[in-house]
Amino acid sequence: MGVTAQLDTICPQGGSLCEVSEREEVRLRLLNFILRSLGGRSEKVSPIPGVAFHRWTEPSPPLSCVMPPSVCMIVQGSKRVILGEESYVYDETSFLVTSVDLPLVVQVMEASEARPYVGMTLELNPEILAQLIIDDKIPSSAKGDNRRGIAVDSLGLPLLRALSRLLELEDEPESVSALAPVFHTEILYRLMQTKPGPRIRQIGAMGSHHHQISGAIKWIKEHLNERLSVPELAQRTGMSSTTLHQHFKALTALSPLQFQKRLRLNEARRLMMVEHVDAATAAFRVGYESPSQFSREYRRLFGAPPRQDIKDATLPEPSSNGRG
Repeated sequence: MGVTAQLDTICPQGGSLCEVSEREEVRLRLLNFILRSLGGRSEKVSPIPGVAFHRWTEPSPPLSCVMPPSVCMIVQGSKRVILGEESYVYDETSFLVTSVDLPLVVQVMEASEARPYVGMTLELNPEILAQLIIDDKIPSSAKGDNRRGIAVDSLGLPLLRALSRLLELEDEPESVSALAPVFHTEILYRLMQTKPGPRIRQIGAMGSHHHQISGAIKWIKEHLNERLSVPELAQRTGMSSTTLHQHFKALTALSPLQFQKRLRLNEARRLMMVEHVDAATAAFRVGYESPSQFSREYRRLFGAPPRQDIKDATLPEPSSNGRG
């Protein structure tokens, strides 16, 4: 008797027990699918737009990365994510979502050769979300705290099914262009039914404070090596300096200057690890004028001075830095 038939026998009239059983069935199917897709690799960018798979066979050290608006799901293992002074932990029963680009510190907590950590990320498509808003097809959301641009919530069966439908399109490459946008739309719809739903909705809402802060973040990223003037940034986004600072910190847990510093240090680390430039060159490229200040702030964030950190780094593809 197959798994589905067993579920029908145990729970012929449905119910929470059946939902838990089906959720576990879908999770195990996705676990096997992602491991097969990875083929022994530690990570893979899927042919499905915005999707990446990740695998770890041991707990990781804390790793810094910049996460774009995304939903992250774990099918085996657990992970801690730190934003500023706040810590978020999620596992197989939950998901993590970000609604703006955020500089995060991530750490895989549970992983082994016998039971590797396996996860995925999907970058959220703001154009699809905006179309949902234009079409007035926004569902009601569960109540939750939506101050931050990051949240963890329970992974319900409807969202898990939607994610499964999208990921399994890898086995139908001829259908990706036609069906991936459809399933992505469903995923966004399901996400907006969760507690972080109101914040996710703001990604596609023109004129909102969230949209203005997203514009400020975009400007900071595009002018990373330039001196940041908060009054000028506020003027660019159509806000007062006080309002910008208030909403920027509410969304990112960092001030604009702290945010810029995190982005600069992450980019400098990428330059040294991927493009193999020296510390002084990396510091100059991201806007530091003082090598000693760069080294001091680098050590504070990454736990070692630049040269030692790069020497100790053993990640095969450091540009990903643990997303997923």
